Amino acid sequence: MKICVVGAGVIGLLSALQLAQRGASVTLLDQQATGTEASWAGGGIVSPLYPWRYSPAVTALAHWSQDYYPQLGDALFQQAGIDPEVHETGLYWLDLDDEDEALAWAEREGRPLRRVGMDQVHLAVPALGAGFAKAIYMPGVANVRNPRLLQALRAALAKLPNVTIIEHCPVSGFVHEGARIVGVQTAKGEMRADQVVVAAGAWSGQLLATLGLTLPVKPMKGQMILFKCAEDFLPSMVLAKRRYAIPRRDGHVLVGSTLEDVGFDKTPTEDALESLRATAIELLPALADAEVAKHWAGLRPASPEGVPYIGPVPGHEGLWLNCGHFRNGLVLAPASCQVLADLMTGQAPCIDPEPYAPAGRL
Repeated sequence: MKICVVGAGVIGLLSALQLAQRGASVTLLDQQATGTEASWAGGGIVSPLYPWRYSPAVTALAHWSQDYYPQLGDALFQQAGIDPEVHETGLYWLDLDDEDEALAWAEREGRPLRRVGMDQVHLAVPALGAGFAKAIYMPGVANVRNPRLLQALRAALAKLPNVTIIEHCPVSGFVHEGARIVGVQTAKGEMRADQVVVAAGAWSGQLLATLGLTLPVKPMKGQMILFKCAEDFLPSMVLAKRRYAIPRRDGHVLVGSTLEDVGFDKTPTEDALESLRATAIELLPALADAEVAKHWAGLRPASPEGVPYIGPVPGHEGLWLNCGHFRNGLVLAPASCQVLADLMTGQAPCIDPEPYAPAGRL
């Protein structure tokens, strides 16, 4: 089976890898270099920011993926020689309004989440600022170093003889034979395939529009900043007032993020830099003296309630979607790509695919 995957972020890369490992011949296309858009720009927390605020559909993908990430990290390190650094630090949520709902959700879902006293939090995270009144903690939550994850996925794909990666090749539309999709129109000409997967993130809606379909996925800008600190500066992730700080193993600390509805503009702004820096200093006062090593923006593929579209597109045989993951592309990627590959290869899906089916949602 020849499959063309459009979009080489974490969803496209991992979809291509899953399908290629099952014997398909895969061509992966991207309008830029692989892994340089939303997947690269994200924080890499392997959990939705507030998991109890999501629908069961998102929760199912999140739980499967969280449990799978450590073995994905190990497998990619072995296959590609690049460590994605799946780093288990746990996560503290501070001063939540809906703490009771969070704890009730955790009990219902069988996830470890507990109230902790602020004395305990300050012992665990000495750099934390004063002024926070209450906290809950989930052990075992990891973050993945997403630029390294993307490099590892690309390197693993490059080693497979049945995978072709074509970069800087925008896709402008589809090739039809009657109602069937048999390929894509690209800047480098027509490319034919038995099946086409759209995994183009925030750009997926534009592509589906060429078929007269309305896919409610649109770009939502997010800005982040990165500080360089000592390796032991921040032992755990902390989250307060919709902003978070994430430690990397080498001492880098990411602080994010904004949520801006400004179309496809991803220019970093001075306002966001100041706002993120103020948040960082409120959370971790010592960052007042730390240099901002980097400041960037990316475009999340926003979808209604953050529920992605995974599965075949009705009325367009041969066309599949794996897109619209909003803020949780990195979190949900392993399960999303497994579900897609299961469906495309006729295997029993690892979780119920019904909530993600494009049918009735386009």
